[in-house]
Parts: sequence; structure tokens; C-alpha cells
Amino acid sequence: MSDAHPIRSRRTGLSVGARILAGVVLAAIGAVGAWLQHDAPDRSAEPRTEFTANNPPPGLPTALTTGQHLRWSRCTSPPTARTGYDCAAMKAPLDYRKPDGRTIDVALIRRKATGPNARRIGSLVLNFGGPGVSGVSGLPEHVNQYKPLLDRYDLVSFDPRGVGATIPVRCGKNAADTGYDGADACAEHSGALLPYIGTSHTARDLDLMRYLLGDERLHYFGVSYGTALGAVYAHLYPSHVGRLVLEASVDPTEDLNEEQVSQVKAVQAAFDRFAAHCAARIRHCPTGDGPVEAARRMARLADRLEKTPAPAGGGRSLDADDLAHTVSDYLDLGTDGWSPLANALTALIDHNDGGPLSKGADDIGSADRAATPRDISRAALIAITCADSSLRPGFERLDRDQARIKAASPVFGAAWSTGVYLCYDWPFDGERATPQVNADGAAPVLVVGGTGDPTTPYPGARHMAHALGDGVGVLLTAEEEGHGTYPQNRCVAEAVDKYLRTGRTPAVGTVCRGSMS
Repeated sequence: MSDAHPIRSRRTGLSVGARILAGVVLAAIGAVGAWLQHDAPDRSAEPRTEFTANNPPPGLPTALTTGQHLRWSRCTSPPTARTGYDCAAMKAPLDYRKPDGRTIDVALIRRKATGPNARRIGSLVLNFGGPGVSGVSGLPEHVNQYKPLLDRYDLVSFDPRGVGATIPVRCGKNAADTGYDGADACAEHSGALLPYIGTSHTARDLDLMRYLLGDERLHYFGVSYGTALGAVYAHLYPSHVGRLVLEASVDPTEDLNEEQVSQVKAVQAAFDRFAAHCAARIRHCPTGDGPVEAARRMARLADRLEKTPAPAGGGRSLDADDLAHTVSDYLDLGTDGWSPLANALTALIDHNDGGPLSKGADDIGSADRAATPRDISRAALIAITCADSSLRPGFERLDRDQARIKAASPVFGAAWSTGVYLCYDWPFDGERATPQVNADGAAPVLVVGGTGDPTTPYPGARHMAHALGDGVGVLLTAEEEGHGTYPQNRCVAEAVDKYLRTGRTPAVGTVCRGSMS
């Protein structure tokens, strides 16, 4: 059931169910026009005052700026957005170097602020991670996490380029197939789009979105990969930065292969902490008496599954790569995932039943934790990643990097190591080895990192805060297990909410205690 050359998304884990169903969800969303209807009635108690901005993005034709108005209508898709949400389509240039040329439709979704007009700050644009995650689907799924902010902000999200209803990339066996059949299929079916779906292009869409939403400055909350998008925006438009939260930050100083090594080490460290807890606290612990024995048992289990995958229910099976990725999904949940992981591993080891592990990983896709939407598109993930990364290693470098990743983790290294092949035969050049994120002159940006994050390791948050520039990046540290700390950690939630409400950042060096304290 594994895809060839799996890569770990820079968000919570690409669960077994998500890897299978990613393209299906995108197909169900359909084109932008299919889910726009008549204007939705105003649901607020008092007449709503719309904001107006006076600083359009530079270099764009007036037809896209002062001549364009978002026509919000009741959403018809996804079904979870049919009540309480509005949808719209924003016209943007396909190629910002040719702003008078072809345009695209960027799919938007909004949940209106509930507070009085006099207290409304503007729009808070949300990106839930990825790359390859639909914000149109994600906002209804995760709105409860951000409800404390609804009295002050409209909550807005969108489908980034290449995703959902915004010029979706097609890399399957034909132009209608939303799966991933390799780089050649991407070039055949989406070759005209692939050069224009990288993060820097989506960041430019964000500034046009900011202006059309009526905000002089962008207020933004990005999780995991969404931190890269927010940081690139800050670099491109430092004077337009409002209140930006970068939660579970990626490392802007690492290229794609360095990121793989750092991530697999962090996942291994998180598994070792689970194994130590399991040995000390869980009766009949399936991983034995500690991390060393756990690594041996997992190696034996992986060998067994490589030869004969375990049944996982619904006609599915679970092989060695699936084992690594599903276990990592549980680790993304922090300590909340430890007991369920022990139970699922017991069923697999003792009874050759992969169902609990697979189902649990599927369920993690809807858990109330940062950036865990189900509908990540593998095609979009790869296309956006390769549009961003200029790494095109030869076979000698590939062999060396693969060996480094395997050596970095006895449990996860083999599964992660195939990620080195991600872009080696990509048909277009990528933008840079690492993103430009320095944002001198921007307002303070709040960067949040968890010390036990297995997907975006904590050093990345430190590096992000530093790379944004002196007086710009402000680091908030959470001593927490798992990928993402907002709103699970109360201290983090209070600090982030205060910043978004008032613009005041926490004191330099602030540390929030949590599960690792």
C-alpha cells in the first residue's frame, strides 16, 4: 500500500488513510465555480462594516486590485462548510512576472467574526501545513482551535496553488487522475502550471488576498509548512507584515536532504521517549524494556512486514514503510498518542493485526491537533516541494544521502531515506536550496517551537526566529511532545492569543512548561 519514494510532510504525519484518499478528496471539491451560489445573508446581529485597504500589491494591473472585489457566497463544498461559511474566488496572475497575462482562480473560505465591528481587527489568514493541504476543507475541520479569536477576526483560509480548487496539479495516469504516477505524468498533465506553484508565488497571492480582504497589513497563522509560507511573505513584503504566528516552524537554513536527516533524528528521539515511558508505565509493553530493545523489536517487525505485510482491514495491508509512517503519526500527537500506540503495536506484534495501527493513524487525521487534515495531496506535496527546492542530486550524492538518513535512525531511517529521490528527475528547476526569509523592518513575528516536536524539530524554530532578523523574529519555546503546541498548551495559547489581539509579543526567552517539563 505504500507509494514509491515516500516523503514526510512538514506537518503532522501523512497517515495511511490520507495517503490513500488524498486525491479522492480533491476530486470531490471540484472547480471553484461549482461551489459558489447566491450571496449568503449577513449572519451578524449588527450591520457589518467592510474594511478597505489603500496599499495594493505593487506591479499588478488595476483589474486585479482596485477593479476586483471578492464576491462571497454560501459554500456548497465541502459539506462541512455549507453552514456558517462563505466562499469566494480571487483572480491572480499565473506568472507574477507577467501580471497582464493569464490569470488563475484562488479558492477562499471565510468564517465571519462574531464580535462587534468596533472590536474587529481584520482577517486572520490560516494555513494548516503541507504542502498540499486544502485550506477550504481545513477551516471547517479545525475552526474550533481558533474560536477564541473569532470575536476579533474573520477567519480566512484558501487552497494554495496546486491544491484543491486552485489550479490543482494532475500527476496521475491521465488528466483526471488526482493520484501520483511520477514526474513524467506531472509534466504531461500539468507542465504549464508546475513552474508557478511554489511557495514564493503563493506568498504573492497572500499579499493580493490581504489587500482584497481590506487589510493594510497581513495577519496570518501558519503551521508547519505554513511557517515557510509566512516567512517568505515577510521577506517579500516586510512593510505589509501585521501579526504573524509561525507555529511548529520549519528550519529555513536546511536544504531538503538536511531536513530529512534532522527530521528522522527527531522522530527517532520521540520514539525513544515513548519506549522509555512504555517500559516504565505500561504493563506488557510491546517495545520491551527501553529504547534499545524497542529498536531491536521494531527491526524484527519491519523485516517481517517487508516479507509479508499484515492485514489492516478493508482490503488494505501494512508493510514496513507503513509501520514507520503510522508510528510517527502517533508520535505527532505527543503523550496523548502513547497509550494508543502501545495498544496498536501489541495487536500487530502479537496477533499480526495491522488494523488498529492503520485505523488509529487514519483517526489522527481528524484529531484536534495542529495541522492534521486528512486531505493532503501527494501530487501537490511533491510538485510544490520540487518547485521550491533547487536540489537535483546525481546518483553518487543520492547514495550518500540515503545512507546518512538510514544511519540516523534504526526505526525510521529506511522509510525516510527514499525521500532523497523526490526531485532528482523533476522536469523543472527549483527556486532555491533554502528559502529567503530575512524580513528586516517588519513588525515582530511570533515563532513557536516545541522541544519534542518529531516533524519540525525545535532547532528549526530557533533558526527561523534568528533568520527573520533582529527585532523581527521572537521565539516562544514550549517544553512539549508532539507536532504543534497551539492550543493544547495553555501557556502557548494565552501568549499567541494575546499577541494576535494586542500585537504584544511575549518576553524574549519565554518558555512554556508542558509534557517534557
